[in-house]
Amino acid sequence: MLKIGLVSVSDRASTGVYQDQGIPALQDWLSSAICSPFSTLTRLIPDEQTEIEATLRQLVDEEGCQLVLTTGGTGPAPRDVTPDATLAVADREMPGFGEQMRQISLRFVPTAILSRQVGVIRKNALILNLPGQPKAIKETLEGLRNDAGETLVPGIFAAVPYCIDLIGGPYIETDPKVSKTFRPKSALRPSAA
Repeated sequence: MLKIGLVSVSDRASTGVYQDQGIPALQDWLSSAICSPFSTLTRLIPDEQTEIEATLRQLVDEEGCQLVLTTGGTGPAPRDVTPDATLAVADREMPGFGEQMRQISLRFVPTAILSRQVGVIRKNALILNLPGQPKAIKETLEGLRNDAGETLVPGIFAAVPYCIDLIGGPYIETDPKVSKTFRPKSALRPSAA
């Protein structure tokens, strides 16, 4: 079964100044998108690089998460250190994820170029830095569609199941109405449904 770590990085939310919106938005989206069985582990932590690094290591190395999604802390401000922490624990960088996230966000705001979001592999896990706002999380994962429902810009989650296949994780099926997984024909399995 797929195990997903969800990490919200925010000084203010972690101290109770305001309620975290990142983890609930991720849980809602994942529940609508993933058809295969999965479980989640959640962490709400401050913008401290050493704590982010320790949390990512713990979720992958000790908890066995095959996918870790972070929200928050990806901008250019001095306290935005999520990408730095993610790269510090990485075995390999997956630059296409960050490029695609910025491509999606640029459709809405010119400041998307300020985002430093990254995707990396640690051991047999994929770690992705997502935006902090629920609307942006959904757009980044799901992509953009026109009024007829046709995909204009693919979301990053379309590539996540096949990436997890390639690094030795469980086979993930998604609801194509939310996020259509792309795999080569040789990697497809009969649907469990």
